[in-house]
Amino acid sequence: MSQDQKIYDKIPVGTLGLAALKSCQTLGEKVDKYLVDWRTKRNDENTGTIAFRGYKKSSYLLDVNCPRFGSGEAKCIIKESVRGDDLYLLVDVCNYSLTYTVCGHQNHMSPDDHFQDLKRVIAAVSGKARRITVIMPFLYESRQHKRSSRESLDCALALQELIQMGVDNIITFDAHDPRVQNAIPLKGFETVLPNYQFIKALLQNVDDIKCDPEHLMVISPDEGAMGRAVYLGNVLGVDVGMFYKRRDYTKIVDGRNPIVAHEFLGSDLEGKDAIIIDDMISSGESMIDVAKQLKKRNANRIFLVSTFGLFTNGMEKFDKAYEEGLFYRILTTNLVYQTEELLSKEYYINVDMSKYIALLIDTLNHDDSISELLNPAERIDRILRKYGQKK
Repeated sequence: MSQDQKIYDKIPVGTLGLAALKSCQTLGEKVDKYLVDWRTKRNDENTGTIAFRGYKKSSYLLDVNCPRFGSGEAKCIIKESVRGDDLYLLVDVCNYSLTYTVCGHQNHMSPDDHFQDLKRVIAAVSGKARRITVIMPFLYESRQHKRSSRESLDCALALQELIQMGVDNIITFDAHDPRVQNAIPLKGFETVLPNYQFIKALLQNVDDIKCDPEHLMVISPDEGAMGRAVYLGNVLGVDVGMFYKRRDYTKIVDGRNPIVAHEFLGSDLEGKDAIIIDDMISSGESMIDVAKQLKKRNANRIFLVSTFGLFTNGMEKFDKAYEEGLFYRILTTNLVYQTEELLSKEYYINVDMSKYIALLIDTLNHDDSISELLNPAERIDRILRKYGQKK
């Protein structure tokens, strides 16, 4: 059953409100378009009752603005009522393209700035909303999730701060370590994996890919990504391999111990396509090094697959690696800011997550279970059969 035909047996929690911060405006507009389309087409005798007041709208996006003073300080203004609303706040803490002025000097917004703006929106709601759900695709400070020496625990502190401000649920994607939810055990925390969307994008854009053990293998670039690789390998029915990083623990370079070498554990790769999957591509150094190692083992085409394409050191390194034949395609989602340069690359496949987010919001607004959406095994099976990858 399509989403516009779906009949819910529960009334909405409240009038749906979507607050897409400027950092997430493009994604928010796409999500809003899906919601408007589904609810416009949805025919139900109950939609005319008072319980469904405000159910069908031309847009669910709220007029939210965070202007700044000349000193760099800011405030949030919500220009419409949110009393009794079921609010969903979208924020991209990795959008470095936005700027603001401090005493005549231009600053690029950092994750800290975006998180502060998110708190300003929550503060402007002033407790008047019926429920607040924060959708933060890249979890703020998710790489600072555990203490290995005398360090701050930034991610846990951020989650607790949001809950203390009145947030009921937090939805993120592919959290670096989902165990960080232990910081807020009495509130909702979901980490969503885009495996279905990755497989769908691969099948749609690579006609001759074959998802079987003789032609494809899933590779984890390190021990931390092994869970992702094992799941993807299982639903595709292919073998899994893993690299582990040998580091020099006597040195610290850019805040981390430098990688000396990548060592491989797995079966023979010769002639097979390989999917390297991880939660993020930061500088890209590890991914490219792993691709080199796979090529030395006579792998065929290599796909770099990651939820978040940060590309912190630019695209030059990837352009060079592509020209050298180290990889065939890169797949990342639109959950974080994407440059026009990235979108124009012939080797780049953009994985759109807006429909999935809209599905989550539409279902949660009806206070319905999202367990089927969080476990896409059946949908993956269906799409593999659709493209002839399974009998």
